[in-house]
Amino acid sequence: MTKKKKPYHPHNWQLYKDADETMFVPHEFEEFMDWKLGGWELPSSVCCIIRESDPKTKKVKEHVYSKPSYAKKKILKLMEKEREFTIVDEENIHQMYPNENYL
Repeated sequence: MTKKKKPYHPHNWQLYKDADETMFVPHEFEEFMDWKLGGWELPSSVCCIIRESDPKTKKVKEHVYSKPSYAKKKILKLMEKEREFTIVDEENIHQMYPNENYL
């Protein structure tokens, strides 16, 4: 069996580079940040997303939950581990930090 060669998809960067700057709509910084930070959408099948970071390895793990009860269990485990984590739901983004006086 021979492998088929992947199709070539040309990059059109030169068209954008050569385009006149009046062809692009300018955006203010605040407008961009509102769109980028405030414009997230989760699918209806997702309750929340939890990202935990390991302070030693600096690796990030992402956990996606469709049921709030499973997400609550994960949050309690992360609090016991004293890990930094972020919770994203359809309305908010919460950054949680370990508390030295927690336990």
